[in-house]
Amino acid sequence: MATIKLDVVTAEKVVYSDDVDIVIAPGIEGQLGILPQHSPLMTMLQPGELIARKGSEEFSLVVSGGFLEVRPDRVIVLADSAERTEEIDIARAEEAKSRAEKRLEEKYAPETDNARAEAALRRSLIRLRVATRRRRRRPEL
Repeated sequence: MATIKLDVVTAEKVVYSDDVDIVIAPGIEGQLGILPQHSPLMTMLQPGELIARKGSEEFSLVVSGGFLEVRPDRVIVLADSAERTEEIDIARAEEAKSRAEKRLEEKYAPETDNARAEAALRRSLIRLRVATRRRRRRPEL
């Protein structure tokens, strides 16, 4: 079976680089399924879960925006941030959610930036949803 090269890169590091069978990415207009020999395209990403499958294995990342470029033999993700599901600290994500909710409650305070607070809340909710779902799927040995 044909594969496609997936590179997930942030400003700090290469988060993932390997051949995969399929990439499922959170595009701004919905989920994108990308197989080998896909037509070239470029789109923005919205915060969400990026999934890559190779054989029977599935790999998951939480991305918080960025760009996706598709070539017939390669998918390049330039993410604002990308975090492997197993690296998500649930307690830290819960704290970020609480902070963002608290900021939104103070929406009339002059120092509150509602857009940033809403974005932080969305990011923390996505991180929590993906991390808890993935950890439930994997039985601990």
